[in-house]
Amino acid sequence: MSNTGLAYQVLLYYLLAINTLSYVLFALDKGYSQRGEKRIAEKTLFAVSILGGSLGSLLAMYQFSHKTRHLSFKYGLPMILILQLVLASYYYIIM
Repeated sequence: MSNTGLAYQVLLYYLLAINTLSYVLFALDKGYSQRGEKRIAEKTLFAVSILGGSLGSLLAMYQFSHKTRHLSFKYGLPMILILQLVLASYYYIIM
């Protein structure tokens, strides 16, 4: 396997892991919210999204109807995903 193939494989596993983590954090925060327990900080939810988990965040946000009334999440998460896709496309074209 070439180094490029290994790099793509590592990136794929990273994105799978970070999106799974993001999805789980949103699901946990929804549960905490319903039970009146201590919540996961919005900064943490955004940080995981920015680090590559934006798709998992969006899926969980709409599946669990969590944070859908917060404009920063409603519009911010799709913007993060779009920016990540544009950057990935740009990187892919250059490489």
